[in-house]
Amino acid sequence: MQFINQLLKDDFFFKEKKIKKSLIYKNLNLLTNHHFRYSKEYKKILTLLGYKPNKTYEIDKLPFIPVRLFKNHDLLSIKKEKIVKILNSSGTTSNQKSKIFLDKENATNQFKVLQKIMNQILGQDRLPMLIVDKRNIGQNRNIFNAKIAAINGFSLFGKDHTYLLDKNDQIDYKILNQFLEKNYNKTFFIFGFTSLIYENLIKKFLKKKIKYDFSNGILLHGGGWKKMENLKISNQVFKKKLREKINLTNIHNYYGLVEQAGSIFIECKCGFFVASDFSEVLVRDKNFISLKYGKKGFLQLMSLLPTSYPGQNILTEDVGELVDENMCSCNMRGTKFKVHGRVTKAEIRGCSDI
Repeated sequence: MQFINQLLKDDFFFKEKKIKKSLIYKNLNLLTNHHFRYSKEYKKILTLLGYKPNKTYEIDKLPFIPVRLFKNHDLLSIKKEKIVKILNSSGTTSNQKSKIFLDKENATNQFKVLQKIMNQILGQDRLPMLIVDKRNIGQNRNIFNAKIAAINGFSLFGKDHTYLLDKNDQIDYKILNQFLEKNYNKTFFIFGFTSLIYENLIKKFLKKKIKYDFSNGILLHGGGWKKMENLKISNQVFKKKLREKINLTNIHNYYGLVEQAGSIFIECKCGFFVASDFSEVLVRDKNFISLKYGKKGFLQLMSLLPTSYPGQNILTEDVGELVDENMCSCNMRGTKFKVHGRVTKAEIRGCSDI
């Protein structure tokens, strides 16, 4: 899809609302037609929904599919010999896992878009990177679960990669001290899943008398909020504890799904997630009616990235709400929203439970 290369030349969070809406509107229609043409399974679904390929739809009228379909069906719009990578959601043993099929073009575009988004946080240079996890050994280089895919993806924006945990999931303090001594006067990048950040950089550090200084760190974290909710740890409390314990203040939460890898949503300074120029968000009630600001419902995520599989317009099992732009003082102009967790009794997504 040529429009991706054109959009990559522009800023990601600064387009005027009317301009962005026009681009999303036009290109989502193109993508829907593309997948209707090349994916047999998707064509069956959209035909049942009454989709007309020659009609141009408003954003909120375009057909969407439930995210759970990727667990039960192999949805792809390319020939199998074109597949270069398969992404799996990190389901539990009792859950089926989503399978996302990527060709070279789709995988490349995911990286390009993720790079543009990450440049907003990290700048243009690769930074020394501390990964709050253990090194994965013996993985299939073409098949990744959501956790490994996230670590591998974000690792591309770091250098001198250091894994905090040993093979027994314990902090390797020798490695940590070496990393901090080497980078004490440099900006460095920290990545990890939220529950692992809390368990290791907060909870375990509380037992240590040594005071660690992470003031030069930039933390990107996501997922794991179900465990945090069970511990009664809010996003605000999480940040407060990191600031108090290790002097870490540059903290960015992100939200994203393996079904739309690459087009993640970064938390702005006001605490809301923001859609880039490659994404859009709607919220729907139980009758699938689109909701306005301040109303909680199912999050619907739209992305211009999925070209090898029909994941451009999906209804998640997460609860969220749109945020009025006037509530936010940031200069990031994308649609802003909150995430309130999983729908009650919905199937648990493994990635959020890491």
